[in-house]
Amino acid sequence: MHQAHWRKSSFSGTGPDNNCVELAAADGAIHLRESETPGTAIRTARRPLAAFIRAAKAGEFDRLR
Repeated sequence: MHQAHWRKSSFSGTGPDNNCVELAAADGAIHLRESETPGTAIRTARRPLAAFIRAAKAGEFDRLR
């Protein structure tokens, strides 16, 4: 992945223990990674990510165990 600019939520905080999921657009796709393990990323497209975000906002994942 070339020249990816990783972004994290402003809700994540700024301290060393505030790990989060980061996103970057590169190579025609959206990439997701955990800030604590930056060497591993998942590649997806905009539409599936948008569907996931809509579901999260609607509370579909609030009761995961």
